[in-house]
Amino acid sequence: MSADRAAVEPRLLRSFLAVAEELHFTRAAARLYVAQQALSRDIRRLERELGAELFVRTTRQVILTPDGARLLPYARRVLEAQSALLAAFGRDGEPERPLLVDVNSPGLFGIRVLDRARELVPDAELMARYESGLTGAAAEILAGRLDASFGRSAGLDPAVRARLDQQPVRYERMAIILPEGHRLAALPAVPLSALAGETVYAGAGNPRTPEWTDLARRLFEGRGIEVAPPAPLAVGADEFQRIMAKKGNPILAVVEFPPMPHTVLRPLVDPVPLSPVSLVWRRGLTHPGIDALRRAAVELGKEGGWLSPPEGGWLPAGDALVMGGS
Repeated sequence: MSADRAAVEPRLLRSFLAVAEELHFTRAAARLYVAQQALSRDIRRLERELGAELFVRTTRQVILTPDGARLLPYARRVLEAQSALLAAFGRDGEPERPLLVDVNSPGLFGIRVLDRARELVPDAELMARYESGLTGAAAEILAGRLDASFGRSAGLDPAVRARLDQQPVRYERMAIILPEGHRLAALPAVPLSALAGETVYAGAGNPRTPEWTDLARRLFEGRGIEVAPPAPLAVGADEFQRIMAKKGNPILAVVEFPPMPHTVLRPLVDPVPLSPVSLVWRRGLTHPGIDALRRAAVELGKEGGWLSPPEGGWLPAGDALVMGGS
């Protein structure tokens, strides 16, 4: 290896990490907001400085070499340490670039937080994404393809949660979506006991939303309510509505879920089940947009009482610890 390896720039490691995780130079360049030629130059320079070939490139694929695989955990640790150091001294650890924010689905409260954050930092660019599930979004955050998301962080794998920072934002009241002709559709609110014997769709089998299915199972346990088996994974609101109409199961949702044709949405009561939502982002990430999102969530939370659970509200014990301990 070259003697210059001690002077490796973090930018070169960031370029390496993007290519190593994408295994595609064009996607890695788009992720870093740089030209592909510049990214290729950075990789060649890093290979010269380390005296090692890091990738095998063909016309069809990019593969990590054994040296590249050996470098990968070191690169991650160095960049995480650099971000933590810069954050400790109040400096931005990321180049100025758009902040990519997953708001889950159109029409939910996350877009209101994003809109308020945009007002707070009008010179920054905050762009909405729609991942529909915190488990899926967290994987995108850790891969560098997304910066922040909203969801039930207690439902994440502990190893994933350890690499994220979070801020409790809201207790969302849960609801049930019923076909118009369902026996419970005429009720203004549906007691949980009235769902006994029903099979309710709660995203089972969707790899992006296991935290939601887990919350449903905890809620339904001992109440005679079954989680519906996996349905075909639908992409987009129209496909989701088509599949749900075909299956005919009630759907577990939140009270602000966007309307669906030929259905009614009713809040659940006795008790009032709550979906705990946090803002999450990659640990050590510094960006004016993150600060704005956190401030926006606090402001809107105070205005709307988002972190004041209703009397008699239901929440798993582990979620209460996560929401109350941050």
